[in-house]
Amino acid sequence: MTGCWCLPMQAELDGAAYAIRTDYRDILELLRWLGGTADPQLDQSGRWYVAMRLFYPTFAEIPQACWPQATDFLAQFLAAGRREQARPGPPLMDWQQDAPLIAAGISRAAGQDVRTLPYLHWWSFLAWFDAIGEGSFATVVAIRDKLRRGKRLENWELDLYRTHRAAVELRSPASPAQEAEKQRLLALLQ
Repeated sequence: MTGCWCLPMQAELDGAAYAIRTDYRDILELLRWLGGTADPQLDQSGRWYVAMRLFYPTFAEIPQACWPQATDFLAQFLAAGRREQARPGPPLMDWQQDAPLIAAGISRAAGQDVRTLPYLHWWSFLAWFDAIGEGSFATVVAIRDKLRRGKRLENWELDLYRTHRAAVELRSPASPAQEAEKQRLLALLQ
């Protein structure tokens, strides 16, 4: 992994260079698979396998003996090279559910709508994400954090929570039974 002043464009695994997908849209799709929302029936190892195939365009060329190293590289890439400790408790955000709030905050931090850019490296996207200041996304995350820790909400926060509950509460991924019912209902519509 390169230093924080460089943007990695390939993975060096056991002395060989492999192409990687670095655009933030590709990484957000990869995170959707890792998080289990793309296919709730996949177990954790299946999710990582799909993530590896998405991240490495030439995954079939990577020797199986290098897979642990390739997985470590992917994990470091997702974290932008940072070694942060995971926060205990449930997550405070969801890349998919919070996409409109995140896009607004990042666009404000970047001074442009980043969704219109033809390419944006994941690490640059995360740098702008980290620069999100006050705004809707920060407010929603702060309310989620207070609710998670059992803290009292201010009156205005309580009002916002009541009127925008669907935006504040994180949805859990559909269970296999819920997904099967959804597919059954969709089949009836065809």
